[in-house]
Amino acid sequence: MNTPNFEIPTQFRDFADKSVDQARNAFGTLLNGAVKTSEQLRTSTDTVQSTLHAAVLKGLDHAKTNADTTFDYAQRVVRAKDVREAFEIQSEFVKTQFAAIQAQFKEYGALAQSAAR
Repeated sequence: MNTPNFEIPTQFRDFADKSVDQARNAFGTLLNGAVKTSEQLRTSTDTVQSTLHAAVLKGLDHAKTNADTTFDYAQRVVRAKDVREAFEIQSEFVKTQFAAIQAQFKEYGALAQSAAR
């Protein structure tokens, strides 16, 4: 039995060849985009973890500083010679602690801004 000789037209083969090349390029672009996105996610995760770690350490540092300041204050009040001196110590403590807390909140704000970048 003779098989008829059917030839695929050149234009169809060229079109199919170009379509395969275009599909290959599109897939390569998609794959490269996925790799870049994965790298960006890893970098973002590292940044968030690093910032969170810095915030925890900063919090522990602030807690120690605030505790030391409070113990120093308590010791000064106990050693006060009279009520007037105790009130002066109290007033000074409130002012310095208020300023310290404002500074600490600014530091946390700076950490939050660096994490958002």
